[in-house]
Amino acid sequence: MAEIRPDTAERLNALVKEFVGRSEDYYCRAFASMMEAPGYRFTFNKAAALLGPIWFGARGLWSWFLGFLLLETLAFIQIGRGLFGDLGREFRERADRIAETLELRQQQIAKAEESGAATLDALKRAAASLEGALADAEAAAAAADSTGMVYILSGLAILAAFKLLQGALANWTLEGQFARWRSDRQVAHGWSTERLAVALGLAVPVIGLSAIKFAQPDAIELLKTFPTNRNWRLDVGDGVQAAFDWTKTAGRGFFDGLTLGMRTLLDWIEVLLVDTPWPVVATVVIMLAYLSAGARVAIFTGAALAYLGLLGFWEKAMTTVALLGAAALISITLGIPLGIYCARRPRAFAIVRPILDFMQSMPSFVYLIPVVAFIGSGKPAGVVATMIFGSPPVIRFTVLGLQQVPEAVREAALAFGATPRYLLWKVDLPSQRRPSWPG
Repeated sequence: MAEIRPDTAERLNALVKEFVGRSEDYYCRAFASMMEAPGYRFTFNKAAALLGPIWFGARGLWSWFLGFLLLETLAFIQIGRGLFGDLGREFRERADRIAETLELRQQQIAKAEESGAATLDALKRAAASLEGALADAEAAAAAADSTGMVYILSGLAILAAFKLLQGALANWTLEGQFARWRSDRQVAHGWSTERLAVALGLAVPVIGLSAIKFAQPDAIELLKTFPTNRNWRLDVGDGVQAAFDWTKTAGRGFFDGLTLGMRTLLDWIEVLLVDTPWPVVATVVIMLAYLSAGARVAIFTGAALAYLGLLGFWEKAMTTVALLGAAALISITLGIPLGIYCARRPRAFAIVRPILDFMQSMPSFVYLIPVVAFIGSGKPAGVVATMIFGSPPVIRFTVLGLQQVPEAVREAALAFGATPRYLLWKVDLPSQRRPSWPG
């Protein structure tokens, strides 16, 4: 890499000093060393190694703070278990259960000896086996208790490794933050007391509570399970049920009309696919496959249709296609206008986008719960659930296609006096036709 000119180095050092806020000379030397060659270059930050994630938080490097906080928490958990943990607890609990069973067997043996029962020998063998298991459990508990130092040393080794890693990465991550700050002064910079307090407020409870929970599980009852109240759950359930009942009653006309419309659409499509002679349907489907995707897809489509027909699934398959087709028609009918609306209104799309994310991330059967509550079970409920899952791609690809229309093309149309309707139908939609097809 070419040597940095003195005047450039002086300006760069001034920026570094403004950025770091403290220990300016150290960071000027460290950044200059890292800028001599591209990529990572080893430097070691003792403060970062000592403070760990607190240093990254105080510097505004919150993603690194979170990652190293979790790693150091693992190390402190190991140390806490070694210092204060009841390592043999599981084996002692097992030994207690065995001892209780052994005591019961001994009582049974005493009664069998008095009565001369034929099961005496079997009971004695069972008792002997339990005595051996009890001895093994007690030995395992003692062995587990003796491993405390192993946990401590392993925790210290892990902590030391993470400390060294943080010291080695600190200047490199801070230099990357510096590069971003040079182009955007809103990027966090300097050593902030407020950020330091926030980092401490997050790190101390996370590490402390985690170490306590794993070392002494019964020490704080609140940490064992999330606090809840059965009456709260019942009240919430009653409230949700009341809201569903009110919505269903108030919107009965709307839901009945929606159900009727979907049933009508489904009936039409089923008549078209099921009642039409199968050779006609198969021919049309194969021709559509050929026209849209070529001969190979058409051959595959014909083979798939033959498979369904020969195995007796033709009618069921056409019924399923009718349901999916109805959902697709509704999704397209609603999705394209909404996508057009959102494409030119970023604020509206910012509101719609998380809703679309939620609709796509949840399994489709989850939507059946409210859908069945409002419109009942049956095919219309399946259409609505499928439509909810299928609408987001239509909206997203419509927005994507319209946003990819060259702005110069739109400006030229506007310059020639194009109206908003003409701009949409003659410029935007034709220009984005291909990007919108995947939706």
